[in-house]
Amino acid sequence: MATKQEVREYLAYWFQLGKRVITGNGQASFLPQPVLKGDRYSQEFEECWQKILSPESGDCYLEGTQETIAELLTSEWDMLPCSRCAMPVAARNVGIPALLCPCNNLPNWPNTELPAPRSPINSQEQLVLIRKRLLDNLPSANN
Repeated sequence: MATKQEVREYLAYWFQLGKRVITGNGQASFLPQPVLKGDRYSQEFEECWQKILSPESGDCYLEGTQETIAELLTSEWDMLPCSRCAMPVAARNVGIPALLCPCNNLPNWPNTELPAPRSPINSQEQLVLIRKRLLDNLPSANN
């Protein structure tokens, strides 16, 4: 079952590649920019996420997919890496899987020469982890 956090991250990754969320039977779309702001999601992304979750928005789906965001938040769906590009894709955990990855109509994707989309990173936490790994790998002074 895909958690709310996994669906949120799924959208954030695809937003970073320019995919939109379509709503209102194609009448409107969302593409927050920027998606990341330092070590968290941007205010624009957070506002977009709230609009997507709002019942007033109706059915919302990621451009290039057929599953609504509301469907992805049910127990029938999981988030798995695409076998072609490793980006998160929705996969039905019972029954027929989704037909296509949203990457199917992105020209020049996957592109390993560009940084891949990511989640927010707390730089201070990452530096502490790197420091710990380095200290753990130092030869013992007693040898």
